[in-house]
Formats: sequence, structure tokens, C-alpha cells
Amino acid sequence: MPFWQPASAQTSSNPTTPAAPPGTGVTATAPNASQPPAPASPRPASPNILDADKLLREGDLDEAIDAYHKLIAKNEEMALSYAGLARAYLKRHQVSDASAAAQKALDLAPTYPAVRTTYAEVLFRQGKLADAEKEFVALIRENTPYPRAYLGMARISEAASYHKQAKRLIDYAHDKDPDDPDIRKFWLHTLSREERMKALRDYLNAKNGDDPEERSHVSVELSLLEEEASQPSHPCRLTSKLTSLQTDLRPMLYDPTHLRGYGLSVRLNGGTSATLLLDTGAGGILVDRKIAEKAGIRRVVETKIGGVGDKGDANGYIGYADSIKIGDLEFQHCLIEVIDQKKALGDDGLIGANVFSRFLVDLDFSNGKFRLNTLPTRPEDPQPAAALVSRNSTGPQPHDRYVAPEMKSYTPVYRFGHLLLLWTQVGKVPPKLFLLDSGAFGNTISPAAAREVTKVYGDSDTTIKGLSGKVNDVFRANSVTLTFGHLRQENQDIVSFDTTALSDSAGAEISGTLGFALLRMLDVKIDYRDGLVDFQFDANKWRR
Repeated sequence: MPFWQPASAQTSSNPTTPAAPPGTGVTATAPNASQPPAPASPRPASPNILDADKLLREGDLDEAIDAYHKLIAKNEEMALSYAGLARAYLKRHQVSDASAAAQKALDLAPTYPAVRTTYAEVLFRQGKLADAEKEFVALIRENTPYPRAYLGMARISEAASYHKQAKRLIDYAHDKDPDDPDIRKFWLHTLSREERMKALRDYLNAKNGDDPEERSHVSVELSLLEEEASQPSHPCRLTSKLTSLQTDLRPMLYDPTHLRGYGLSVRLNGGTSATLLLDTGAGGILVDRKIAEKAGIRRVVETKIGGVGDKGDANGYIGYADSIKIGDLEFQHCLIEVIDQKKALGDDGLIGANVFSRFLVDLDFSNGKFRLNTLPTRPEDPQPAAALVSRNSTGPQPHDRYVAPEMKSYTPVYRFGHLLLLWTQVGKVPPKLFLLDSGAFGNTISPAAAREVTKVYGDSDTTIKGLSGKVNDVFRANSVTLTFGHLRQENQDIVSFDTTALSDSAGAEISGTLGFALLRMLDVKIDYRDGLVDFQFDANKWRR
């Protein structure tokens, strides 16, 4: 079972797959008996620290933080208390406070598995995935008894498209600590539909520390699974015999002279035509309420829809489209999102490139073409059935990343849900995670990342709007050079705004976006299944 190693792959187009650490191979359901266990706390945890940990698990963050501070004031269980504080601050999205607490815990007890794991969890949230992975791998090599180390490595494996490996790791963590809400939540998303529905019901009936927004997401997911289970046929199945597609991308304009993106012509329920912005930064299909009403989209469950902006999530719902036709391809019984807020989209809607994740997606922006082709067949697998991937579709058995011979030059990316994050060098500082986002107007960078390499100043003249309204504070950064894949681009006066909300949602720091102004010059191929992207640039075309 190979571990994907971003430390060596982040600046190379060829991912490496070093040998698996002891205890995490094909029989990874138990540590390797030939290795000594990792160092643990010198004595059993005291009742007081266990009580504080219980408050944290149940989501009573104020009381948990207070309990940890009281223990620290009494010089009792200080290392574990600082580690608990760090985890509580992470749940509050207070990353700098979490980092400070984790460092104090590490200074006090650098060998404790709980402390080392918490420190790695903070590194993960900071977007330092290579450093986090090194710590998780070291703990697993030592046969740590601490289950959250396996959870942390499962999160990295899943993001790096090593799904089979992630399943083995989370199964082991869940077997050792099924009552940890974070372990349980990750584990239940690896289950079959029927198993997941039961686990979600149990999860919602337990005190698990979720805030109201997280609880709402879980409730919506359960409703969609129940609706999917009630359907007589497989959701979003392909009804035509075609397994490939080529069609024109439709220019979408800000005004008669400024291109803002490319869209796809889509026909909903046989009679309603719409042009949906093709957006690699979005997930699923999202349409305006008027389009949905005209097409007769059947409402299933209410939801909230968010994105860039500081005005909060918009009201919406998820419904069923009986038919979605794109070119000569037709799919039936697909879930789509509908936004109620007027003028939130500015267009008919969005279509995330991730809905085509069972195809090889070719976004030839430079020539205005959209293509779908079959993915390379894994050596051990039959060719999967072509389908659109709706919001809640359950996938086939998990597999680890397969790099076909013809994809050796592709760049590996992390996948967080529908988000594609790739290592991007900003000047000469260590690489950071940037979002591939054809729905964004251009490249952007967070102020924190920009200040590492250049000056940042306010820009009151630029307006940035997304599904969550306007961004309140917009900045500009002086010259920034971005290097990704095998390409490099210099950016003058790049737009900068706070990406904290996006990073909190993903669970890892996102330092910027590679947007449409850049991507329009490229032919971008995406293998969502294996987490691989290829960028082709015709310099002669753009130098004319």
C-alpha cells in the first residue's frame, strides 16, 4: 500500500510512491508486531484531562477550553492540555492559537503520540501537508496506539486519491476508537449507501460536537441518500450509447468586449435550455430559480449555498432533473442545486467539472472546445460505466491512484471534495496550495501568502462578488511569480483577499486561485479519479 509523498512530488510532474511504512500494508488492520509501539504517556491520563477531552468531543468548546486552562494553571497534564486546546481552537477555526498551543505541547512532551498527532493536525490545517504527512507516517511506522494518527493519514491519503489506503487506515482508527466524532464522520463516508444511511441516523442521534451548520450538512446528506435509495434506477445514468463527447465552449461575457469564462449548453428535462458556466472551482450543477421552475425541477430538500463573499450563504434547495442533455450525451435522474436568491449567479447557472469525474475531462480553453473521453482502464478493473456524478452519488469500491503510461507527465493534485488543489511556488518560498478555478476571473492570492514575497496594499476600486455576496476587503500585491506543473507566470498587481472561509471549508489552507485569465490560454486535462492534471500551453498562439 504505497504512501503518496507530496514532499518529493510537489515540484515534480511525476508522483512518487515509496514503500509503505510497517504496519500499514495490505493487512493494515493492525500494527506490525515486529516493531515496538510508539512512546506513550508515562502514566494513564488523569480523570481531569479525560473530563476535558469529553467536553471537547461533545462540542462544548467553551467549557473544554476553560477546563484545559485550569489544568495548565495547576501544572496538571500540561502537554495533553495544550494539545486539547489546540484541537479545540482548530474546531473554532482559530488557526494561529491552535498552532501556538500545539507548539507548547510539543515543547513539553515531544514523544507523546497525542501531542505529535495534534501538531500534525495543525500542520494539515496550515496547508503544510508534506510536513503533516511525515509526522503521521513516523507515528504509524512506530505502531502508535493513538487512533487519530491513522485518521490524519487517512485524510491525506483520501485527498491524494489513495482511496483504498484511506479506507484501511480509517477502518483501523474506527475499530480502536469508534466514539471519536471526527473518526466516525470520516469512516461513515466510506460505507455503502445502506450502511451510510444507518450510520448517519445514529450520528445525528448522538452528541457529536457538530455546530449547527455541520449538522445541517449531515442532515441534508441523509435526506439525499434516502431519496436516492427510493429511485427505481441508478441515479444520473447515461442513456445514450456514446462514451465520449466533443462540443464547443460558449463564450460568456462581462460586457460586449470582455470575456469572463466559458460555458456549456445544457438542456434540462427535454425543453429548457441553459448556458452554464464551466467552473472547476464549483461542485455539481447549480441553476437559477427561474431556470429550475421553467424546467420543472422536483424539489427534494432545502439547503444553504455558499461561495466567495462576506454576506453569508444563500437559500436554495436540491432537486431532481429527469433529464440532462449535453451535446449528444443524455443523463437521467440527476441531482442539481437551485439558488433562490435573485441575481446571485448573474447567469443561468454553473456546472462543476467534477460532475464529469468518471471521464477524462479535456477543457481546451485555448481553442474553445470541451471533450470527454474514457479514462484509462486500471489493470485490475473493468471499464466503469459512464455517468454524471451527482452531488451524493455513492462510488464503486475504493482504489488507489493509478498513473497510466500515457499520463506519466501529468501533475498530481490534492482533491478536497470537488476542489482541486495543486502545489504552487510563490516566488522562492515553500510551495503552497492553490485552487484550480476556471470560474474565478483571474489569479488571486491571500494577503498572508503575498506578504511573504512582496508588498500588499488596499484596493477600494476592485469589486469581487461570489455566491455569498461581495468581498469586503480587497487588496493588491505587487509582482508575484507563480510556478505550477511545468509552467510559470509572472503576475503584476495580482488581486488579493482573505481566503480563510474557503480554507476552513476545505480543512487545509488555500493560499490562492489559478483563475480564468490564466486558464483560458491552456488546454487543461483532468483525471478526477486519480487526482491528475495536465496543462498544455501553445506559446506560438499567444505570442502572435
